[in-house]
Amino acid sequence: MLAESRGSAACPSPSRRGEEGNSSFLTKRIAAAAIDGILRSMRLFLSGDVMTGRGIDQILPHPNDPAIHEDYLKSAADYVALAERASGPIPRGVPPAYIWGDALAEIERRSPDLRIVNLETALTARGRPEPKGINYRMNPANVACLTAAGIGCCVLANNHVLDWGED
Repeated sequence: MLAESRGSAACPSPSRRGEEGNSSFLTKRIAAAAIDGILRSMRLFLSGDVMTGRGIDQILPHPNDPAIHEDYLKSAADYVALAERASGPIPRGVPPAYIWGDALAEIERRSPDLRIVNLETALTARGRPEPKGINYRMNPANVACLTAAGIGCCVLANNHVLDWGED
């Protein structure tokens, strides 16, 4: 989803790709804009429930152990197999931008100043699954899949952030 805000907040000029994922860079840019008293419009990309765990994690360069603790399936690799049955072969060890498919070009076309997503998974390779039925995780070594999309902020305030404990 793209949203545009006008005049209600001090906002920085568009960030250059690669820098927008650096939170201290963003904080400095926003603070500088506020100090200068610049009120601008800002185009936002907002997305909920970005799920980079289970099958997605399995096709990235650094997959976690595929064991999952669900009633339906016991291996995240089975989700990849289900997708392959529906859509054909899926490569493994894919480049970071691969998981975004055609969406990445559309996001780029809209030129958002900031990209914010709800990351619906824990970023961990450690811990034990909490006894809740569905536990998502992505190996932190695969975080490049988020930076490849220019994500500037991942919201983690959801029911999966502690799926694998507090470690």
